Amino acid sequence: MQNFVFVERVDPRKRNVVERIKDFNEIYEVYSQNEASSQSERCIQCGDPYCHNKCPLHNYIPQWLKAVADKDLELAFNLSNEPSPFPEIMGRICPHDRLCEGDCTLNDGYGAITIGPVETFINEEGFKAGLKPKFADEKTGKRVAIVGAGPAGLSAATYLLRAGIDVEIFERADRPGGLLTYGIPGFKLDKNVLFRRVKWMEEAGLKIHYGVEVGKDKPFDELTRDFDAVFIGVGATKQRRPGIPNENAKGCLMAMDLLVNVQRKQFGDSYNKQVDVKDKRVVVIGGGDTAMDCVRTSLREGARSVTCLYRRDARNMPGSRKEYLNAKEEGVDFIFNASPKQVIVNNDGEVIGIEMLKTALGEPDESGRQRLKEIEGSEFRVDADVIIFALGFTPVPFEFLSANGIETNSWGGIEIDENFETSTKGVYAGGDCRRGADLVVTAVYDGREAAKAIIKNLLG
Repeated sequence: MQNFVFVERVDPRKRNVVERIKDFNEIYEVYSQNEASSQSERCIQCGDPYCHNKCPLHNYIPQWLKAVADKDLELAFNLSNEPSPFPEIMGRICPHDRLCEGDCTLNDGYGAITIGPVETFINEEGFKAGLKPKFADEKTGKRVAIVGAGPAGLSAATYLLRAGIDVEIFERADRPGGLLTYGIPGFKLDKNVLFRRVKWMEEAGLKIHYGVEVGKDKPFDELTRDFDAVFIGVGATKQRRPGIPNENAKGCLMAMDLLVNVQRKQFGDSYNKQVDVKDKRVVVIGGGDTAMDCVRTSLREGARSVTCLYRRDARNMPGSRKEYLNAKEEGVDFIFNASPKQVIVNNDGEVIGIEMLKTALGEPDESGRQRLKEIEGSEFRVDADVIIFALGFTPVPFEFLSANGIETNSWGGIEIDENFETSTKGVYAGGDCRRGADLVVTAVYDGREAAKAIIKNLLG
């Protein structure tokens, strides 16, 4: 260990940019054993590991790095899978530069340990060697219903199954994963990676009911009647609009209109052929990871040009810097310090451009973030055929919540106590539906911790 003086940080190889924008395959290669061990040996094994503390799951990062360096794959695999329900997924999609790698001691001067890629290596190499996630062999007779097969729901199901509790998930879509399936493109996460993990959960007894929307196809009170506990993990799927003139014009799309539609096309399912960006000038409004997913998807769908407009500067973008750099590398144009004022349409109500206003960053507000100021008289136009709004998400105010005494706050988030239990006894919640749009890893954390509370309540 501590070879950081002699070995520099080396990220996994990426597929050639000219080739990778032609398809939706993952762009990063998985480390070889030698590459993973060499990078792991750079770790200095901090006594108070900042990487572990910054990880929402508090993964045993220094421990499994040492195991990889020692080429003890089984130990690394077990350490990786204990606090995380699907580390091979988190190793691919987590914004490591903002979390574990961002707080790595070596980040200042030497380059952080490549924690995410090593995490992916551990599991993919483990699966090749025949290692599989462990679940309970004996059942307790307890049953839990989960609403939503997204990150929070699948995480909760994982830990309940480990405890021998039977789990049934009710999912309104036709496949599991939620955001993991329909919101994160295949060039970041091969869907077979997700479906492989779900298959193992099904072999452990998980039942998923697809095409079932709770509150519509399945009354919620049937769940509370027929199961020992219920976990709600419905995410935050209501998309934010900018509130500007002509935002509903023909050619204006919301981010998920594009991402879901393109993913359905990738699956070979029916899709809306009206959602088409081929040979069009595409403008994406937003600076988070969803915006990066939209610009990179548009390129792969054959857009003539793709421009991302963000109201702050590159340093203040809320998404992962890795995704921003990948987008630039693939040919996306960026215009910073620009705020949308109105969509410009022709006589037929079709999008032909968007009017923007230049912005400047001022003094920090109470949170420490610089205030945004619009510069009067600085309007400018960006031509476009398609405008995609990627401005974040808020929870959906499902009727079954209030109808069953489940309290929500002023912005629609489900209220929970310290045990993730809602105002209705025996009903728990976690993920974006309780905290607002956030990271996959925080939703996974909520699912895990809610499952622990349910297990303690049901099994003691």
